[in-house]
Amino acid sequence: MGALSRLVANARRGRLQRTLSATVAASALPLAFEVYLEHYKGSFGDPWEWVPLWCTPPVVLAGAAGAVSGRAARTALPAASALYLANGIVGIVLHTRGVHRRPGGFREPTYNLVMGPPLLAPGSLALVGGMGLVAALARRER
Repeated sequence: MGALSRLVANARRGRLQRTLSATVAASALPLAFEVYLEHYKGSFGDPWEWVPLWCTPPVVLAGAAGAVSGRAARTALPAASALYLANGIVGIVLHTRGVHRRPGGFREPTYNLVMGPPLLAPGSLALVGGMGLVAALARRER
């Protein structure tokens, strides 16, 4: 059986723990790089802008460990992923507040939604964190 057909067969049986764990680890690093670049453009004006970067190493390590060990996927990965998910949700709230605080707020959407903080960008963190939580619930591939 080829690798692709084995992946499809495992997915149909709900066996995606290794794949999702590895995806969490692989997704968090480029996401953190983008967060760094975007917050750097804003000169890290708010100390909270560092939090997604601090939360990245634990989720990368937990995702990599979860890809190797089923035990890590059921213990460390959900803890780190829940923190990453919460960070994404808080980020959405803070970015929404940031757009609202700009002159004109949401009454000037053509300017403030483009030039202000990206509203849904922190949702990417929430998505990666959610993937980690799903990985903890998924069954292990054979």
